[in-house]
Amino acid sequence: MKALRSIDSTLPRNLRPPQVWYTSYGSNMHLDRLATYIQGGRPPGAARVYPGCRDRAMPTQSIPVELTGAMYFATESPVWGGGRAFYDPRATGRVLARAHLVTVQQFADIAAQEMYRAPGVDLDLVDALTRGRDVLGEGRYETLVCAGQVDDMPVLTFTAPWGMEEVQWVPPSSAYVRFLASGLLSAGAWDVEAVASYVAACPGAVGHWSEQDVTELLRGE
Repeated sequence: MKALRSIDSTLPRNLRPPQVWYTSYGSNMHLDRLATYIQGGRPPGAARVYPGCRDRAMPTQSIPVELTGAMYFATESPVWGGGRAFYDPRATGRVLARAHLVTVQQFADIAAQEMYRAPGVDLDLVDALTRGRDVLGEGRYETLVCAGQVDDMPVLTFTAPWGMEEVQWVPPSSAYVRFLASGLLSAGAWDVEAVASYVAACPGAVGHWSEQDVTELLRGE
């Protein structure tokens, strides 16, 4: 098993880092899925083709981490059908995640594609890095969150501006759960039982996805 990397919760001092840890808690934990955001293409089971990043090099490192907060499924994904994963950093709990070391430019291009914008415009990360949060818009993934740092580089992700209790939860599709769960498993820090238990307990999945259901998807992988 791969060792879980701990996050230093203090905000970074370097406001112009060359690289950041893009931290995914959803389907982009899976490297094949992430590759479509970086190199372009359409992942299996998805309905959308992604243009990719300006820099198409894959992450130099991908590490398992845990974020403070909660992950839940909500809204309706036009790509997968069913609910999407969102992160509420203000909720109680832990979120299993995978942090990918990418350039600041790549992070901006990945974020743009998640925001249904065209990649190619750099992001100003100063507010996110100094305040821990920066709301860029009202969209589903237009709120940047800095959870701290690993190896003196920022741990950054994006989520919705609302809280977990402020939106209706929606069960995710099997294709989405498969990518999310298999991405977690391939991170190397958690076994099948831990991954299946975690996913099945997330709001939106509860009552719709059992541990056995998630386990069968992973065994199918």
